[in-house]
Amino acid sequence: MSGEFSSTWLGLREPADAAARAADLVSALRQRGGPPHSGGWVIRDLGCGTGSLGRWLAPLLPGPQHWIMEDRDPVLLAYAAASMVGTAADGSPVTVETREGDVTALTGADLAGTSLVTCSALLDILTAGELDAIAAALAEHGTTALFTLSVLGEVTFDPADELDRAVTAAFNEHQRRTVAGRRLLGPDAPVVAAEVLTEHGARVTARPSPWRLGSERAALSAEWLTGWTSAAAEQRPELPIDAYRRRRLAALEAGHTLITVGHQDLLAEFD
Repeated sequence: MSGEFSSTWLGLREPADAAARAADLVSALRQRGGPPHSGGWVIRDLGCGTGSLGRWLAPLLPGPQHWIMEDRDPVLLAYAAASMVGTAADGSPVTVETREGDVTALTGADLAGTSLVTCSALLDILTAGELDAIAAALAEHGTTALFTLSVLGEVTFDPADELDRAVTAAFNEHQRRTVAGRRLLGPDAPVVAAEVLTEHGARVTARPSPWRLGSERAALSAEWLTGWTSAAAEQRPELPIDAYRRRRLAALEAGHTLITVGHQDLLAEFD
């Protein structure tokens, strides 16, 4: 699975991601009383991109942390390594290493000594088989996982437009497309993830983590809307999406639209 996201897009979405993530799931990690091993946390971030999840999470966890940032894009990995070094919630050190590779090849052996696996906006671009393999790897060592910002396929606009439902449906169909023989989970990912993790013995806690987009995040809102409608048009070219996009972008620019994009965070813990 190749790196699919530019640093520009990841930078635009980072503040919205940070505002959306379910902080109470991090509280559940903190209530364990600190790092699970005397040497501190060993955290493996799958598909880390620029490291935005680590920049958000590291200051919220107590105790020494060693992050293993994994991605297939060496440019993003270099940025993540340079921007992640810092301190934990209690002033403990945070260190980083990077590994260039395919997260779908993760095995139980890779997770030996790992106390937490994380990812952000990743599960929807996996297949059911790949997700099952990750769940099996987690179960092998009883490794806790925090999966954030998986899309739900739920988009609402205020005010509404008569094409909103059709465009949303077309986008969701596009997210479930088959790429190089891989059928992507798209908006089915959160449900499938909860099911397979439970089957492998995890206790799964789910929380909503929606984006709220409008004039205060104008650049992200416009970029997201353009990409969202373009994917829908690719799936359903017969829809009048160009005109719809123009209407929606004009309303955004005028400050007349609020968009809610549904996501879900999952915490998987093994007893």
